[in-house]
Amino acid sequence: QVQLVESGGGLVQTGGSLLLSCAASGSIFSINAMGWYRQAPGKERELVATVPSGGRTNYAGSVKGRFTISRDNAKNTAYLQMNSLKPEDTAVYYCNAMVVLTSGRYLTVWGQGTLVTVSS
Repeated sequence: QVQLVESGGGLVQTGGSLLLSCAASGSIFSINAMGWYRQAPGKERELVATVPSGGRTNYAGSVKGRFTISRDNAKNTAYLQMNSLKPEDTAVYYCNAMVVLTSGRYLTVWGQGTLVTVSS
Protein backbone atom coordinates (compact mmCIF):
# COMPACT_ATOMS: atom_id res chain seq x y z
CA GLN A 1 0.00 0.00 0.00
CA VAL A 2 2.83 2.40 0.88
CA GLN A 3 6.48 2.25 -0.04
CA LEU A 4 9.44 4.21 1.25
CA VAL A 5 12.45 4.41 -1.03
CA GLU A 6 15.70 5.69 0.42
CA SER A 7 18.68 6.98 -1.50
CA GLY A 8 21.90 8.86 -0.96
CA GLY A 9 23.98 6.46 1.11
CA GLY A 10 27.56 5.65 0.28
CA LEU A 11 31.18 5.86 1.34
CA VAL A 12 32.56 9.13 2.66
CA GLN A 13 35.65 10.20 4.56
CA THR A 14 35.61 11.52 8.10
CA GLY A 15 34.40 15.11 8.09
CA GLY A 16 32.47 14.67 4.87
CA SER A 17 28.78 15.11 4.11
CA LEU A 18 25.94 13.07 2.68
CA LEU A 19 22.30 13.82 1.92
CA LEU A 20 19.82 11.01 2.39
CA SER A 21 16.38 11.12 0.80
CA CYS A 22 13.26 9.10 1.56
CA ALA A 23 10.32 9.22 -0.84
CA ALA A 24 6.94 7.80 0.14
CA SER A 25 4.44 6.58 -2.42
CA GLY A 26 1.17 4.70 -2.47
CA SER A 27 -2.27 5.16 -0.98
CA ILE A 28 -1.29 8.13 1.15
CA PHE A 29 -3.75 10.63 2.55
CA SER A 30 -1.21 12.31 4.79
CA ILE A 31 1.97 11.60 6.73
CA ASN A 32 2.01 12.48 10.40
CA ALA A 33 5.70 12.05 11.12
CA MET A 34 8.81 10.95 9.28
CA GLY A 35 12.07 9.92 10.79
CA TRP A 36 15.46 8.40 10.31
CA TYR A 37 16.86 5.54 12.35
CA ARG A 38 20.15 3.69 12.04
CA GLN A 39 21.58 0.34 12.93
CA ALA A 40 25.30 -0.25 13.23
CA PRO A 41 26.78 -3.75 13.05
CA GLY A 42 26.13 -5.63 16.26
CA LYS A 43 23.98 -2.86 17.70
CA GLU A 44 20.28 -2.18 18.04
CA ARG A 45 18.41 0.18 15.80
CA GLU A 46 18.39 3.70 17.22
CA LEU A 47 16.59 6.93 16.50
CA VAL A 48 18.55 9.56 14.59
CA ALA A 49 15.98 12.28 13.96
CA THR A 50 12.27 12.83 13.49
CA VAL A 51 10.16 15.55 11.92
CA PRO A 52 6.42 15.77 12.53
CA SER A 53 3.95 17.22 10.07
CA GLY A 54 4.06 20.42 12.04
CA GLY A 55 6.23 21.06 15.00
CA ARG A 56 9.67 20.64 16.35
CA THR A 57 12.28 18.31 14.98
CA ASN A 58 13.94 15.89 17.34
CA TYR A 59 17.52 14.63 17.25
CA ALA A 60 19.63 12.07 19.02
CA GLY A 61 22.26 13.74 21.12
CA SER A 62 25.04 12.13 19.12
CA VAL A 63 24.00 13.88 15.89
CA LYS A 64 22.64 17.18 17.19
CA GLY A 65 24.38 20.08 15.49
CA ARG A 66 25.71 17.89 12.68
CA PHE A 67 22.58 16.40 11.09
CA THR A 68 19.50 18.21 9.84
CA ILE A 69 16.18 16.55 9.08
CA SER A 70 13.63 18.17 6.83
CA ARG A 71 10.62 17.22 4.74
CA ASP A 72 8.77 18.30 1.63
CA ASN A 73 5.11 17.55 2.27
CA ALA A 74 4.14 18.17 -1.34
CA LYS A 75 6.54 15.41 -2.41
CA ASN A 76 6.00 13.13 0.61
CA THR A 77 9.76 13.15 0.99
CA ALA A 78 12.07 13.45 3.97
CA TYR A 79 15.74 14.36 3.91
CA LEU A 80 18.65 13.93 6.26
CA GLN A 81 21.60 16.23 5.68
CA MET A 82 24.59 14.75 7.45
CA ASN A 83 27.66 16.93 7.97
CA SER A 84 30.91 16.42 9.86
CA LEU A 85 30.51 12.68 9.59
CA LYS A 86 32.41 10.41 11.97
CA PRO A 87 33.32 6.73 11.71
CA GLU A 88 30.79 6.02 14.45
CA ASP A 89 28.05 7.25 12.12
CA THR A 90 28.64 4.16 9.99
CA ALA A 91 25.37 2.22 9.86
CA VAL A 92 22.41 1.24 7.76
CA TYR A 93 20.02 4.19 7.83
CA TYR A 94 16.30 3.48 7.72
CA CYS A 95 13.48 5.84 6.92
CA ASN A 96 10.23 5.60 8.88
CA ALA A 97 6.85 7.18 8.26
CA MET A 98 3.59 7.22 10.18
CA VAL A 99 1.06 7.32 7.37
CA VAL A 100 -2.65 7.96 7.19
CA LEU A 101 -3.94 5.93 4.27
CA THR A 102 -6.68 7.03 1.92
CA SER A 103 -8.82 4.34 3.56
CA GLY A 104 -8.48 6.15 6.87
CA ARG A 105 -6.23 3.49 8.40
CA TYR A 106 -2.98 4.34 10.11
CA LEU A 107 0.19 2.55 9.08
CA THR A 108 3.81 2.67 10.18
CA VAL A 109 6.15 2.01 7.27
CA TRP A 110 9.88 1.34 7.06
CA GLY A 111 12.22 1.72 4.13
CA GLN A 112 14.67 -0.93 3.03
CA GLY A 113 17.68 0.93 4.40
CA THR A 114 20.67 2.63 2.86
CA LEU A 115 24.24 2.00 3.95
CA VAL A 116 26.42 4.88 5.12
CA THR A 117 30.10 4.12 5.62
CA VAL A 118 32.46 6.72 7.07
CA SER A 119 36.14 5.92 6.68
CA SER A 120 38.73 7.17 9.13
